[in-house]
Amino acid sequence: MTNDLEPLAPETARQMYLDERRHELADATLQSHDYRLEQFVQWCESEEINNLNDFSARDIHRFRVKRRNEDELATASMKGQLATLRVFLRFCVSVDAVQSGLDEKIILPTTTAADARDELLSKDRAQKILDHLERYRYARLEHALFEVLWHTGLRIGAATGIDVEDYDPDDQYLALVHRPNTGTSLKNGSKSERLVALNERVCRVLDDWLAVNHPRVVDDYGRTPLFATKRNRLSRNRGRTIAYQYTRPCIYENDCPHNRDIEECEARPTEYAHKCPSALSPHPVRRGSITHHLQSDTPERIVSDRMDVGIDVLERHYDQRSAREKLEQRRRYLPDE
Repeated sequence: MTNDLEPLAPETARQMYLDERRHELADATLQSHDYRLEQFVQWCESEEINNLNDFSARDIHRFRVKRRNEDELATASMKGQLATLRVFLRFCVSVDAVQSGLDEKIILPTTTAADARDELLSKDRAQKILDHLERYRYARLEHALFEVLWHTGLRIGAATGIDVEDYDPDDQYLALVHRPNTGTSLKNGSKSERLVALNERVCRVLDDWLAVNHPRVVDDYGRTPLFATKRNRLSRNRGRTIAYQYTRPCIYENDCPHNRDIEECEARPTEYAHKCPSALSPHPVRRGSITHHLQSDTPERIVSDRMDVGIDVLERHYDQRSAREKLEQRRRYLPDE
């Protein structure tokens, strides 16, 4: 250990980093950094690394191998994990917690367009999940949330920021409003504000959720959230947990494609649902919804406006239609003569 360094615990460093960047990063980005660094801190605890002064390039390698092999991170996810770790270590260098230049030892994996969009919830799988929720959790929080996420392709942060008054049951739409001063913001600020149309099925579930099961709580700013627990507005972390929980195949099919004993599986408890290899976070749900809209002949411009995603990003990261599918869809718009 170098004498110039000052002892700093990983968890303390994580909190210092998040506090430092809280006013620089969008809420969704800060949330992602928080989640990724939580994985890093947990790994440090398991390896008994209590002081970052002792953290080395070999530890970076061991963490990378663990996340890639044991946690089975996809290339795109690994790139995000390591990119966050690199800027975190750069911060740690600035506060004399790790050796200068340690952040430069992190080499990010090269990703392709295929890597960026390799995980998505398919239409068939989404329907099985929705059928399960309608049968066993009808008009409860999980059901209402999943119906909206799949039908609209909303980001989880946008969904959790919706208030009851933002839902219009008569004209059947949700109003997306940027409210950074009262705890909820949209990824692209006021540019993300829009009205999102809903269908009859989603409105029926939302109406019954509000009439029967909604807890009628207000958040810390006196607002009534559309998606709420018994105590407060649904958090993004809890929303992610719901996605992980109900995308496990054993929940909606009572079968495990990984040949695990369902009752003994480590991912069986809700808090460990993310450990299921088939469990998906809300973003693959969004990606699947966008892909489904495109495959259903919804014009790209409509999908772009509805899902708040640029055409270039839509094509690069979300559009999983084959060249043949695109050809046949374009053909249907050609005149007969």
